Amino acid sequence: MPFPDIDTYPGTCHAFTQDALGKEDAVGLRQKLLNQEISAEEILNSAYQRTQSINPFLSAITWLAPRDTLQISGKDLSSKKPAQFFQDIPTFVKDNIGIRAMPTGFGSASFRAPPEKKASAYGQYFSALGMKILGKSSMPEFGFNATTEPLHTEATINPWQPGYSCGASSGGAAALVAAGVVPFAHGNDGGGSIRIPAACCGLVGLKPSRGRHINELIARSLPINIVSEGILSRTVRDTAYFHFEAQRYYRNKHLPALPLVTAASEKRLRIGLLTDSVTGFSTDQATRQATLSMAERLARAGHHVEEIRFPVKAQFSEDFSIYWGMLAYLVKKTGKLTVNRHFDASRLDPFSKGLARHYQKNIHRTPFILSRLKRFGQDFQAGFKNYDLYLSPVLSQTPRPLGELRPQQDFDSLFERLMRYASFTPMANIAGTPAIALPAGLSVEGLPIGVQLCAGYGNEQTLLEIAYEIEAFS
Repeated sequence: MPFPDIDTYPGTCHAFTQDALGKEDAVGLRQKLLNQEISAEEILNSAYQRTQSINPFLSAITWLAPRDTLQISGKDLSSKKPAQFFQDIPTFVKDNIGIRAMPTGFGSASFRAPPEKKASAYGQYFSALGMKILGKSSMPEFGFNATTEPLHTEATINPWQPGYSCGASSGGAAALVAAGVVPFAHGNDGGGSIRIPAACCGLVGLKPSRGRHINELIARSLPINIVSEGILSRTVRDTAYFHFEAQRYYRNKHLPALPLVTAASEKRLRIGLLTDSVTGFSTDQATRQATLSMAERLARAGHHVEEIRFPVKAQFSEDFSIYWGMLAYLVKKTGKLTVNRHFDASRLDPFSKGLARHYQKNIHRTPFILSRLKRFGQDFQAGFKNYDLYLSPVLSQTPRPLGELRPQQDFDSLFERLMRYASFTPMANIAGTPAIALPAGLSVEGLPIGVQLCAGYGNEQTLLEIAYEIEAFS
């Protein structure tokens, strides 16, 4: 079962009920389909009913496909030529991936998105896995913020506590999965955008190694590709099966093949413990204690855990913030070509505009910043010669109240808050190494707290094995 236990929900913002979906994960639903205990039609109907019951509160969906346009495959999963592993499992795709006949709005009011005529590169890849895509999940504008509170629509709430943020940028995906609408949902991660909402909503969120999956053209064209695609799930096995099955449709020959990981390993690991981030901001007490408690449990299980300093220099934080601003600057300057021909930069939210200005002030430093970031990535990767994993918080603070990170406030104040809040995750994006967010308990407010484990390039296997072990702790 998921961890923390679903039954600890306050009871007001989830859709779990005794229908065909129940509390099953995707692997469990597939087994029930094989055993003919439930039908694909029942699963799809249950997902739609849950969507209609809870999304008015969650505000996690930007576009929902009409029910009558989605038909089950009707394929027999037990036949000699079985369908895809996730055939007919309902899911949502984040609003920055192109899916045919669905609009792609990037969480922004800067243009009006028409239905896509064809799927994007990753959209085709994700669709090939057989899931039934019900629609698009919400996100902050172009994924720049760490909360899903778009200026032009309602904030997406955290199902555990409605007055709090669900994180971002894959915030809608996290809310839908945590609330039980679907067993897992697509997300992508360019600085923590899978791991941050996973931590806020008590989910499993794996950012795979750079190049593990097909990337969109925009990501591939960046000076340093920081984006990885994946899912947010309630169980480790759903994440493990998803990344294993995805290899059937694309396999990067420059990375070791990822085996199907189904259990913890008996191998004991060397784990470096990080409690404070490179920014110099202190981790809050609740998060620190959850991380230390996880370290103690791993040590009692026989792993060697020792506290270490952050493996890169403090300069990394400033350099990444400018690179982050460069992404906003590029959107602002090239949006008509790269996003939509009707893109209007004047309609970007204040935070996006502020990020673009932040980069413009530092544009002359770009070559030096890129050079240092690449070197920092190499330093981070080199640390895995001494340690199998790094253990740290995902975030420096517990999930923030709605409004604290809203994009329409003073840019300098918001920027400082974000640098304090979301400072543990970006290093893995620059290095291209895999990292996973896992639940580590609940705060006194009843909000999930997440820990992060990072591994060397291409070593998702070890992350999934330790994730199974941690899942068994709960």
